Amino acid sequence: MKNNLLPIAKEGWSYLIGSVVLLLVFAFFDFDFLGLLAFLSTLFFIFVFRNPERQNMLYQENSVASPVDGTLISIEELHEKSGSGFKVEIDSTYLNVSLLRAPFTSVLEHIEMKKGARLSPLSPLSNSINENSELVFSDIKSSNKIRVVHKLKQSFKCIDIDIQEAQSLFQGMRYGFMVNGVTTIYLPHNFRLNVGIGSELVASETLVGYFMSESKK
Repeated sequence: MKNNLLPIAKEGWSYLIGSVVLLLVFAFFDFDFLGLLAFLSTLFFIFVFRNPERQNMLYQENSVASPVDGTLISIEELHEKSGSGFKVEIDSTYLNVSLLRAPFTSVLEHIEMKKGARLSPLSPLSNSINENSELVFSDIKSSNKIRVVHKLKQSFKCIDIDIQEAQSLFQGMRYGFMVNGVTTIYLPHNFRLNVGIGSELVASETLVGYFMSESKK
């Protein structure tokens, strides 16, 4: 993502500037309580939109790192002869860094954005009507690919995706922003998982697993 290397992610500058302006206005008119709310809002936006640098872990080229910060809440084995072999769900909250990062060096093969609601995951309608983004990353050197779906929970901000189809990505590269959501990763049958339920994942630093050659399956 271009111009996204400052301590505060570019997606948050409008929120941060707005809260600072309100803070100054309320301070000028001695609206102490509203000024306190504006001050707390400013701290909240600084925290939510923080943009830390991440270490390049230099994993081997067939590795897949987590695209998000969060807790791994579900692993489901998909019994299919071809295509996806595992479905992994990662829950991200307001406490996690919200930047989305490329899981491996790849090309963005497909992207689909769907606007929608922001209901709690406890709602039976959330799976069908909540805002989500679906991306397919394809290995540059092989036929390996994974599908990643980002879906919002209760959030004040829409999902931002800052890449286009056919764009090349390096592992760990920033490609979007999602505040408070669930990320589902669909992995192929030739994938070996390196994480378990309850694992705390860090985007670009936690190894989710790696692709295996067909001869090693």
